[in-house]
Amino acid sequence: MGDSFSAAVAAKLKTYVYRLIDPRNGETFYVGKGTGNRVFSHIRADDGLDGDEIDNKLRRIREIHLAGFEVSHVIHRHGMDESTAFEVETALIDAYPGLTNIVAGTGGNDYGAMHAEEITRRYSAEPAVFRHKALLISVNRTAAERSLYDATRYAWKINIEKAQEAEVILATMQGLIIGAFVADEWLEATAANFPGRAEGDGVPGRFGFVGTEAPNHIKKLYIGKRVPDLYRKRGSANPIKYTWRWPAEQGNAAGAAMPRR
Repeated sequence: MGDSFSAAVAAKLKTYVYRLIDPRNGETFYVGKGTGNRVFSHIRADDGLDGDEIDNKLRRIREIHLAGFEVSHVIHRHGMDESTAFEVETALIDAYPGLTNIVAGTGGNDYGAMHAEEITRRYSAEPAVFRHKALLISVNRTAAERSLYDATRYAWKINIEKAQEAEVILATMQGLIIGAFVADEWLEATAANFPGRAEGDGVPGRFGFVGTEAPNHIKKLYIGKRVPDLYRKRGSANPIKYTWRWPAEQGNAAGAAMPRR
């Protein structure tokens, strides 16, 4: 077969989800989605990716080659449309821990793997009614690594003008609101602004905030409540949502403003 599909085969595959496997131990180390010869692009390192994802993935590929083996390519499911492929890719990313993928599967934040009890808590929880300009931040991937405050405040690709309008910042995990904070100041994610967090010159284009927990009466309004379906567009991978920016015809209202401290 070599390292490419013929045009006829590629046409039959349509959109597919694939796995890259280390033949030395049978371990799946990367899951992806694509068309044509996308599955083979990683071993040629010509897919245009950069940053940590390439470092981790290519390091594994080079180790395999240095050991005298070739990466195994498995087409896990094919003949799909784009939206179905997104769902399959996300499910596989959940199923294989320790992947070299940097980005979680699309929709994995809200629809990823959960214990049955988590499912029950999430869908039986009362939906939140946003009475403030609430900025929602999904902390699914970071909450277990640091305090909830740190996981929520740093460091995000965010519209800084919109973020500064927020009256409360709500940390969410798989659709449930688990924390509430008030930002005193939004700052560029640099080592100077966030000592001990940013490395080198920080994270270009990203921001974080300095603040405190929201007052108790505000926390009672939101913590433990479910993010309404209106704000959880299936397939969206963006961890940031500005509740007051949703169209009025969809039922959103900013409500009463939080008193400034």
